[in-house]
Amino acid sequence: MEIKNNPYYKKLLKDPWTYVTGGVILGLLNIGMFAATGKAWGVTTPLSYWGAWIYKFFGGHPENWYYFQQKSHAAALSGGFINDMHSLSNVGIIVGAFLATLLASQFKIKKIKSMKQVIAAILGGLLMGYGARISFGCNIGALFSGIASMSLHGWMYWIFIFIGAWIGSKLLVKYFM
Repeated sequence: MEIKNNPYYKKLLKDPWTYVTGGVILGLLNIGMFAATGKAWGVTTPLSYWGAWIYKFFGGHPENWYYFQQKSHAAALSGGFINDMHSLSNVGIIVGAFLATLLASQFKIKKIKSMKQVIAAILGGLLMGYGARISFGCNIGALFSGIASMSLHGWMYWIFIFIGAWIGSKLLVKYFM
């Protein structure tokens, strides 16, 4: 039987999963990450480690920064990439998203429409990155893990992410479309 005609291939890899299936899988991954590392699942904190490791490779001393003098961050910085489970999960997210796109036959390289599109993407990425670092994480660390642990910051993040998305969509339509 050809793989593309296999009903399991279609159900698991080609068709979208239900929200319940996705939620259960994300919940199990969150529990697994917490059990394995003792820390809530997060994505942007390991990215700050990546930047520090690169800076350190070129002779910088991020270990002197206040952020990396905190116990958990100092341990991650000195432990390196391979010993940081959250960094490895980030690589897994990137590779997994790419494989999912390939397996669903949805991978496309699109032509850049205009310089406005490039500016909007760069500006949006910078604002999202900045916001993620000042709000104790991204939608995984601040929202998903925050709400799962019944932390007030998770619920506040949820409110303000909707406000930010609404404002961002209005600005996008007005200035970049």
